[in-house]
Amino acid sequence: MGTVVCVNCNTTIEHYEFEKVTTLYSNCPDCKNKKRHGKKTA
Repeated sequence: MGTVVCVNCNTTIEHYEFEKVTTLYSNCPDCKNKKRHGKKTA
């Protein structure tokens, strides 16, 4: 099982089935919206 974690706020975005246990990093929808509107992230 793997996990997708937000780079900015460290919240878990998604879990997925995979042979290896892996952590991938991305941006959650909240952080993406803040970037689009020019707001600073925490």
